[in-house]
Amino acid sequence: MPRIALITGGNRGLGRATALALIEAGVEVIYTYRGDPGEKIDAVALPLTVGDLGSYAAFATELRRVLADRYDRADFDFLVNNAGVGHAGTIAQTPVEAFDEMLDVHFRGVFFLTQTLLPLIADGGRIVNLSTGLARFTGDGVYAAYASMKGAVEVFTRYLAKEVGPRRITANVVAPGPVATTFGGGALRDDERVRAHIGSVTAMGRVGEPEEIAGVIAALLGPGAGWVTGQRIEVSGGMLL
Repeated sequence: MPRIALITGGNRGLGRATALALIEAGVEVIYTYRGDPGEKIDAVALPLTVGDLGSYAAFATELRRVLADRYDRADFDFLVNNAGVGHAGTIAQTPVEAFDEMLDVHFRGVFFLTQTLLPLIADGGRIVNLSTGLARFTGDGVYAAYASMKGAVEVFTRYLAKEVGPRRITANVVAPGPVATTFGGGALRDDERVRAHIGSVTAMGRVGEPEEIAGVIAALLGPGAGWVTGQRIEVSGGMLL
């Protein structure tokens, strides 16, 4: 029976890199997208706006159909809550609209989408939630709202791990540091001054690559990590140690 992973926001960035890593490991992948499904890969793409909580019941129904029709299953094994949106700004500069969007996607969305999908996750499955290194360090001090949502996800994950433990489901957090993706306008990928600054305050001396985050997520979903749960694993190259 194939192992099946569901990745939110798998059309680009860390989500896409995670999808490719899992496919390489022999895992069947279903990923969600908003707008553009991205470059075609050997996976099932389903539309979902993670911040739209009212759409979750219909999404679960469609997911059940895909599981039954494509895999002859009623459940899946791995949930990766990756979808995200970022708004930079000091506390004084953060508008309510930006705050609410991040809250809907990063916390309310993660909480209630997980709630909706728990009956579809197989016993012995795995859940990985994405946080950020900015929940530990403040960086340039312009991500208070974003990092606060991610801090809430970290607390939620510990409670989740305890609640789903009797089903032998693990729940962990991966907290990336600066990674060269298009997130936040792509400065970490394209702006050499920004990349040099990040490298100067990071033990490994550079910005991370999406594949390096994906590798850690894939490891947590692998057969050797079944005794790891309720943990926060930072993948930041040792930033601001």
